[in-house]
Amino acid sequence: MTQYISFRRPDGTSSFGRLDGDAVHDLGAPGADAWLRDVLDSDLAALTTAGTFARADVKLLPVVPNPGKILCVGLNYATHVAETGREQKEYPAIFTRWADSLIAHGDPLVRPRETTRFDYEGELAVVIGKGGRRIPRAKAHEHIAGYSVFNDGSVRDWQRHNIQFTPGKTFPGTGAFGPALITPDAVPDLGSQRVQTRLNGELVQDQPISDMIWDVAFVIEYCSTFAPLSPGDVIVTGTPGGVGDKRNPPLYMKGGDLCEVSIGVIGTLSNPVIDEA
Repeated sequence: MTQYISFRRPDGTSSFGRLDGDAVHDLGAPGADAWLRDVLDSDLAALTTAGTFARADVKLLPVVPNPGKILCVGLNYATHVAETGREQKEYPAIFTRWADSLIAHGDPLVRPRETTRFDYEGELAVVIGKGGRRIPRAKAHEHIAGYSVFNDGSVRDWQRHNIQFTPGKTFPGTGAFGPALITPDAVPDLGSQRVQTRLNGELVQDQPISDMIWDVAFVIEYCSTFAPLSPGDVIVTGTPGGVGDKRNPPLYMKGGDLCEVSIGVIGTLSNPVIDEA
């Protein structure tokens, strides 16, 4: 299975490459910043290696560190709709997250000092490889570069200041994204992959992707209708039931915790939690 990562080289420049065990094959032009989103509409397998690093010598970055858009789907599993007490709508709820809120696998999730209600949300991330507008559902798969794992860390009180979610969804250091991009050919049965979230080892979310109310193809069709999609854009597809805010008693993330999100063959995203100074 081929895995593509974004990383910072030992010289401080940013690049992307293929992960092969403990080796990272650098696919960016040497000596300058290079970005995965700039090559997602090409044949990644045909890219030539500019050099190789030991995995321990590079610093992981979010899979796509600089997406033009991050579109997040709210309330996309019936279990989550039910636990929130909301009515299931005809169309998905879409909100945005900013790129500078993203962290990589292994980086700390940051609980903002404005809240004690910092919640986990394990989710499948879809990375766009071929751009387009009004993409028909039947052709949506042609526009997917690959999949990754996302933790949409949510500041629940700020999320509910008003009817829009965004203030609670894009605090710096709250959106974990990684560790790698997995190409669609390596995930022949996407629906059977389970979104599983563990907080300090306790399984708190566990549901197959097939339980989505709106599947990936529909979400691509819907989002590309109101916004043109570009290579490197990220669609975060929604969280299953089991969020901490709806437990009795509530279960929130705090400094010293460890949150892990696994999605079958797509990988495991692991992040410690710290309290903002």
